[in-house]
Amino acid sequence: MRGIGRIGGAVVLALLAQGGAAFSQGKLAPPSPAAPKPADPAFETARAAFEPLPEAERKALQDALVWTGDFNGVTSGSFGRRTFEAIQAFAARTRLADPASPEGRAAIRQAGETARKAARFRIEADPVSGVTVGVPEALLTRRTALPSGTRWQSADGRVTLETRAYPPDSETLEGLFERATAPVNGRRVTYRLQKPDFFVVTAETATGSSYTRYATGPQGLRGLLIGYDKALSGEVGRLVIAMANAFDPFPAAPSVAAIPSRPAPAKPVPLNPAPQAASPLPVAAPVPIAATGLAVAPGKVLAVVPEGCAGVITRDPSGLALLAVAGTRPTPLILAGGLAEGAVVALAAGAQGVSAVPGTVMRERVTAPLQPGSAGAPVFDGQGHWAGLVASYPNAPRLVAGIAPPMSLPVIPVERVSAFLASQGIALAGAATAGLAEAWPAVTGLTCR
Repeated sequence: MRGIGRIGGAVVLALLAQGGAAFSQGKLAPPSPAAPKPADPAFETARAAFEPLPEAERKALQDALVWTGDFNGVTSGSFGRRTFEAIQAFAARTRLADPASPEGRAAIRQAGETARKAARFRIEADPVSGVTVGVPEALLTRRTALPSGTRWQSADGRVTLETRAYPPDSETLEGLFERATAPVNGRRVTYRLQKPDFFVVTAETATGSSYTRYATGPQGLRGLLIGYDKALSGEVGRLVIAMANAFDPFPAAPSVAAIPSRPAPAKPVPLNPAPQAASPLPVAAPVPIAATGLAVAPGKVLAVVPEGCAGVITRDPSGLALLAVAGTRPTPLILAGGLAEGAVVALAAGAQGVSAVPGTVMRERVTAPLQPGSAGAPVFDGQGHWAGLVASYPNAPRLVAGIAPPMSLPVIPVERVSAFLASQGIALAGAATAGLAEAWPAVTGLTCR
């Protein structure tokens, strides 16, 4: 890998935790006085073009250069010598005339995205440890649940990624640091950094390299551990840096506080209208079916309903149904690129109207405190993009004091929903900007007679 040898596998990883301080022989060294260097016109020109860019674009460019193998630092958005040299290296290798132009920046981002997709790199929330982590799924194909985290490994076992968590008062940061730096089993510590709220340790053996980071917070201790065969440094170096950059020990939960509250509807939309003519037999009262509907076309609602309900236009074997419901209108939404694992929010109908329920998706299942009425609830990812539908809800859920606790329910990914609707001639309308607040008016509770 360009620019990353054994230093990239050890010291550079440590620098990710504290912004790239100076180092010498694997240890931080205080800056030494030096005579002022003459100005570098190329560096200053590149800085003048880079720094006015929005922060998100600056970070995206650095991230892309990590994936092209040219940048081995923190994706902070700050311009320095590492960023300058990475841009210059990419431009020289690809014969890019002006990397600072919009076309040049687009070329950098595209090259990074191509490499990222090839690695199938996905940033996800680990529901066991609670951390956010980046996983190159093309390499780390084996996944194992641990008592306090998750382990991902390559098929040959030569690369391992682990997350770990300790509840408050069960372990100390100092104790973990001492164990991580102890010279055992031929391990030699190549870098150590200890702060009051986190530490970073890199080490190596005769054949392997490792990176360990732990952080402390009100939820306890959470950590990331990466180990890999030294012989693979050139191949996996950028993946290791990307994993370290993506690690967030205490990610913020998706906020629903800003979502405007909606009053409960006067009554759920009936799928079977009551008979208009008098009947010698009493008419049965409406029976709730615990269903949430999402308007996808004027007068047409997408839902998951049981057999026997009138108004169903068509349905597929999974229970996904298209229904005719007068008066409903769709809202254009942004569709997610896939059902990514991580934090989500479901808009679910219930006795008190439509509510936003936070949860976590893992392996096409959502774990959330959803209540009766949640079958068919649309699920939105952390960016507010529509990612799928809750596929079912138990007919007789286990209740605690009348409330259903968090449970794991299957989710139908939005791409399967789109294919189902396309078979009925309905193309989902997209939106330039949309989120939960925009989706809310299209969600309604349903009943069945």
